[in-house]
Amino acid sequence: MALIDPVLAGLPVTDAKQERWRKTYIRFTSNTLSIVGLLMVLSVVFCAIFAPWIAPYPQDAGDTIRFDSASESPSVDHLMGTDSLGRDILSRSLFGARISLMMAGVVLGGAITIGVTTGLIAGYVGGWPNAIIMRITDVFLSVPPILLALAVTAVLGANLWNAMIAITFAWWPWYTRLVQGEVLSVKQEEFVEASESLGASWIRVTFREILPNIVSPITVKATLDCGFVILVGAGLAFLGLGAQPPTPDWGAMIAQGRGNVTNDWWIATMPGLAISFTVLGFNLLGDGLRDMFDVDVQL
Repeated sequence: MALIDPVLAGLPVTDAKQERWRKTYIRFTSNTLSIVGLLMVLSVVFCAIFAPWIAPYPQDAGDTIRFDSASESPSVDHLMGTDSLGRDILSRSLFGARISLMMAGVVLGGAITIGVTTGLIAGYVGGWPNAIIMRITDVFLSVPPILLALAVTAVLGANLWNAMIAITFAWWPWYTRLVQGEVLSVKQEEFVEASESLGASWIRVTFREILPNIVSPITVKATLDCGFVILVGAGLAFLGLGAQPPTPDWGAMIAQGRGNVTNDWWIATMPGLAISFTVLGFNLLGDGLRDMFDVDVQL
């Protein structure tokens, strides 16, 4: 738990909270790249939500085939060009943002739920539960996430939901390790000992006392992980183990255009730029959140 700011110690509770939030806001906005990352992420979210209305050819997000306009280079009518089936790449990229953001949300939601719960139990209870949970965690961490996801997807079958389950299966141990370390640090604080002395159950202590004090590192890691999950999901789709055609997935779109990248470069390049833009935005935003929660930053 962070040390109490001496400036806040003498203030009323309401004023202390306002001052704390003011300093937190200043930490975030003092980094220009944080604002840039936030705007980039918001733009991707906006495109994903309003894709049916802002896409110039929303019908191209499905199985529409128009060979008369196949493999057209970027132009006024098709700002990102068309693919080998004549579908507008800009429209498909906008709808592809929905797939990528949904994957990040589902995977991280499941990974955080499993990882935080097991990490709290391992860190607070200790003993044999800690030994069992952490040894299982070590086994999962010893395997690269993409390989583990490939193995799980191969067993379950190739589709979008199985890909999300596979990535979740590979991602939760990172949160278990993070939370377990944070709990070992926080549970020595006086407010935890006070709650225990009042007879609070371990469930109440972990979820009501400890968890709120370790939200910051979890939030920062989740934000940074959004980009990595999108990359892994695109990798599975590229290999044919993620979203299946005609679903507009960025990884599958790159796979479609990789065979003729020297001539029709835009087919693979445009969705690749969409992935790069989104991942960069989440990374910049995560760095900004890390600075925002860093109480050692002097204002």
